[in-house]
Amino acid sequence: MILLKTKEEIELIRDAALLVGKTLAEVGRHIRPGVTTAYLDQIGEQFIRDNGGIPMCKGFEGFPSALCISVNDVVVHGIPGDLFIKEGDNVSVDIVIKLNGYVGDSAYTFAVGEVSPEMQRLMKVTREALYIGLDLCRPGNRVGDIGHAVQMHCEKNGYNVVRELCGHGVGFDMHESPNVPNYGVKGTGPLLKEGMVIAVEPMVCMGSKNVKFSKEDGWTCRTRDGKPAAHFEHTVAITANGPDILSSFDFIENK
Repeated sequence: MILLKTKEEIELIRDAALLVGKTLAEVGRHIRPGVTTAYLDQIGEQFIRDNGGIPMCKGFEGFPSALCISVNDVVVHGIPGDLFIKEGDNVSVDIVIKLNGYVGDSAYTFAVGEVSPEMQRLMKVTREALYIGLDLCRPGNRVGDIGHAVQMHCEKNGYNVVRELCGHGVGFDMHESPNVPNYGVKGTGPLLKEGMVIAVEPMVCMGSKNVKFSKEDGWTCRTRDGKPAAHFEHTVAITANGPDILSSFDFIENK
């Protein structure tokens, strides 16, 4: 069942989503060669709790950390640990926060120092795909319209979108209906209605779209060919006036 939100509830989801953006910016300030992903997770969890939030990933179906931190060929769901960040890495940070009973979700891929031109282009195209998808978050469109637009933009630039993972409804909980794939057919899927809140999150591979999940932890999702991936995500409300992006990258990019 797709749960619609009132205008008042959307504002509370916005508060949670903006705290996600502020947390991403705080973590981003500490991303540099020589730090571990566990250290970044500590920074993020402390910031979330200091600001009255609850890190929703921690303990979710056994996930051990507050943040998902995915480096290079890890697409999503990277578990923070003793991995040291290096110059030239790309680091995707995905955070879900509950604040005052409502949930926001966002992700950002950071470049560590000077990354390769190929990685810069992958990040650029993935970010563009996010906003192309967001622009279609309007009443009367369908979920398939979003996925089709994201897929077409990525594929025309020579990249591939992951099939096994997708965006989703969000707001009352971390994962709600509907699923929002990054591929699809125009005019198909659930109808977008005023009051829906969804997370749109292109997960884009430089090489093959095929991924594998760690047998050791059950979470870490890597590209099968070992090539890098990028991931950007926003929480967006469907309104009569069009898409209302509730999360923000401004705290990261306007620092």
